[in-house]
Amino acid sequence: MINPRDCQKFDDNQLVSLSLTDNQYFYCLMKRYEDKLATYTHRLLFLSPDDVSDIVQNSFIKAYQHLNDYDPGLKFSSWIYRIVHNEAVNFFKKNRTAFQINLPDESDHLIDWLVADINIEKETIDLHHRQEIKDLLNQLKPEYKDVLILKFFEGKDYSEISDILQKPMGTVATLISRAKIQFKKIYEKK
Repeated sequence: MINPRDCQKFDDNQLVSLSLTDNQYFYCLMKRYEDKLATYTHRLLFLSPDDVSDIVQNSFIKAYQHLNDYDPGLKFSSWIYRIVHNEAVNFFKKNRTAFQINLPDESDHLIDWLVADINIEKETIDLHHRQEIKDLLNQLKPEYKDVLILKFFEGKDYSEISDILQKPMGTVATLISRAKIQFKKIYEKK
């Protein structure tokens, strides 16, 4: 088994090329992206850790099966995020009737990084805000929720969001603008 530390000297495209001839290099890509993709999936659907893990693992399987289809002209991260996005949407569609939102757990650090001094009052307020943000995001249209999560929680630029959602950059800009307006309207109603 290849040690992921040995792969740090390679960029994503090099690892993809190496993975086509030696599948052990794909492990390096998995290690590089699994936590980021799990966080993204959790933010997108607020699923249990087991469901998130299943979606991410299924995504890696599909990515490996279609590695020959990867276009090195695109960022690998955009390509793998797109696969995870599709898997998450398919999971939601299959499990819509049993879908339950899994609200704050110990692994969710949506606002924790903003907290400098921990005290009970501040922690309670932050937990309330975290819950409120999740509730507001869940009220948005899915396409608006997607772009806000990718832009503001995953830190993706317009080009990457365009690749992930397979929409033109102008459409992405419009969706983000409309999403922020809708988010603000929902917030003001509360």
